[in-house]
Amino acid sequence: MMNETVQKAINEQITLEFAASHVYLSMSAYFESINLAGFAHWMRVQSEEEREHALKFFDFVNDRGGRVMLQAIEEPQMEFASPLSTMELALKHEQKVTASIHNLYNLTVKENDLPAQNLLRWFIDEQVEEEKNADDIVQNLKLIGNDGTGLYMIDRTLAGRSTADEDGE
Repeated sequence: MMNETVQKAINEQITLEFAASHVYLSMSAYFESINLAGFAHWMRVQSEEEREHALKFFDFVNDRGGRVMLQAIEEPQMEFASPLSTMELALKHEQKVTASIHNLYNLTVKENDLPAQNLLRWFIDEQVEEEKNADDIVQNLKLIGNDGTGLYMIDRTLAGRSTADEDGE
């Protein structure tokens, strides 16, 4: 049986992961609306990845005999100022998720929940990659400034992002 404190915290993380999925899907819709299909695709894949993260936690709780308690998620922001500001928000969101996972890991250490610590090590490594990917795009957007050709090139590059399923994960 799961420790109740850890179970409650993981349920909160599930909500945060589903909320992240919703936020990225909203960003995808924004990018579609301004004809940046590559950015839209990247965000859509990111949305699906966050949903998969939520389900990884979901399955973990169920596998340990715990109870998943889904909570409401807030309506995501729907209007964005620019591709750069949108990607900066995505990076901040990843940093928020990272902080939450670190706090959750610290709780599992305090509660001596070794299986949860093992699961969270995967997420800790994943968040390093998530933050780097978002930051790389932010830095590239800053580098090009208002250059339309540069934005087009980044958009084309982002269109090539594959899903985890396509990567064989």
